[in-house]
Amino acid sequence: MLLKRLFRLFSNDLAIDLGTANTLVHVRDRGIVLNEPSVVAIRTGSLSPGKTVLAVGQDAKLMLG
Repeated sequence: MLLKRLFRLFSNDLAIDLGTANTLVHVRDRGIVLNEPSVVAIRTGSLSPGKTVLAVGQDAKLMLG
């Protein structure tokens, strides 16, 4: 029992819900610490080779046109 309590002091229990609209992260004893839209804005094109992440979450959702 003591070892179990000691282990809890040095670890975080998280739950991640990768929902269709929002991504939620819940931390034990703190509750929901992240609730953001599941959106990523990516730049592609000839000016920059490859893909570049411009924004995630609410910032990316605001960029939807």
